[in-house]
Amino acid sequence: MVKKCIYCKCELPDDSVIDFCERCGHFAFGEKMFNAIVANMQEAEKRGDLEQTG
Repeated sequence: MVKKCIYCKCELPDDSVIDFCERCGHFAFGEKMFNAIVANMQEAEKRGDLEQTG
């Protein structure tokens, strides 16, 4: 399954921890907040908090 940006629908890398591209993230949240979101999501992934069962 191909991941796509929730805003512009461009393709995202399969290992992306966020559901939006860098361009849209910067536009929607600003650079500082975007970087914080990415860092927090990467940490959550390392802890296994993003694992889905089903």
